[in-house]
Amino acid sequence: MAEAVPHSKTGMIRVLLVDDHQVVRRGLRTFLEIQDDIEVVGEAADGAEGVARAEELKPDVVLMDIKMPGTDGIEALRKLRELANPAKVLIVTSFTEQRTVVPALRAGASGYVYKDVDPEALAGAIRSVHAGHVLLQPEVADALLSQDVPSNGTGRGSTLTEREKEVLGLIADGRSNREIARALVLSEKTVKTHVSNILMKLDLADRTQAALWAVRHGLTN
Repeated sequence: MAEAVPHSKTGMIRVLLVDDHQVVRRGLRTFLEIQDDIEVVGEAADGAEGVARAEELKPDVVLMDIKMPGTDGIEALRKLRELANPAKVLIVTSFTEQRTVVPALRAGASGYVYKDVDPEALAGAIRSVHAGHVLLQPEVADALLSQDVPSNGTGRGSTLTEREKEVLGLIADGRSNREIARALVLSEKTVKTHVSNILMKLDLADRTQAALWAVRHGLTN
C-alpha cells in the first residue's frame, strides 16, 4: 500500500485509488502521476480500507471500484457519506449493469466510468468531478434512462418555468451552480433556489436524476 504524501503541491488534485487488484492500481498510478495537476496520495485494496484512507488522507477525488472483497464500493460510498467526507467519488469499474450503476449513484458517486476508458478521458473525468460536475459516460447515461428517473416525474415538466428549464438543461450539461450562475447572469443563491424547485416539482432526489430527466425529455442544450 502506498504511503501518504506528507505535503501536497499547491493546486494539485489529490487522488486516492481504491481497487482490489494491485495491477489496476499500479496502472492508474503510473498514468496519473504524469499529469501536471493530479497527485496520487494513497491506495487501498478494499472499501473499508478505502474509507479509512480517505479519512486519513483527505483526498479531493477517490477512484473507487465497486466489486471488492469485504466492504464493496457501494457500502464504502455510503460510509463516506455518513462520515460527511468531502471527497468526490468517481466509480471506475468493469460492471455495466443498471443494478450496479444505480445504487452507486444513489449512494453518492459523482461519476461512473468503465475501466476501458481512454486514459486522457479518465484524467478529464477526475478534473470534472473535482470541479463539482456529475459525470457519466454516454453509455452509462443511456443504460440509466429507462430506470433511474422515477416515472412519477413524467409529465411534470410543464410545471417548470422557462428559467428552471434553462437551469435544468445546464445541469444536464454537467455545469456546477457557479457555472450556471455565470451562464445565466444570476447569483449562486438564486441558482440553488431554482435547483431546489426543480427537484421538488419533478419529485427527484438529486442532480444526477435531474440530469437524466432532462436528457430523457429533450431539455439538454
